Amino acid sequence: MRYVFALLAVLGIVFSSFALREHYRTEDSPCHINDVWDCGEVNHSAYASLLGIPVAIIGIAGYLGLGILAMQRADRVFLAAAVVGLGFSLYLAHVERDVLRAWCIYCVGSLAVISLMTLLAIITNVYGAAQHKAR
Repeated sequence: MRYVFALLAVLGIVFSSFALREHYRTEDSPCHINDVWDCGEVNHSAYASLLGIPVAIIGIAGYLGLGILAMQRADRVFLAAAVVGLGFSLYLAHVERDVLRAWCIYCVGSLAVISLMTLLAIITNVYGAAQHKAR
């Protein structure tokens, strides 16, 4: 499972890197599809940075950390970190939906990745606990 987590972490880094590119883009966003799907609007908003750090950089660092934890087989720590990442991503989705009323395709992709990672981490931890108890 660690390789699946590592692969998902790489995919998360890719989505976050695209969002970071949008954060610094000065010309029109290529993913401005319509008024609802607009990466430029989302990544140039006041919510695109936290304490002066672009949220996308936080995402890259988070996915890198998750990838490292996965390769170290630190299942419980991985689960805790994934839950924190999911919570942060859900907060950002709330901002997109309820405040900005615009979605970033890269952010939605990242939300899908962290959601899957968290679900798989829960399953892995429950299965691991059941295996340990059976011994």
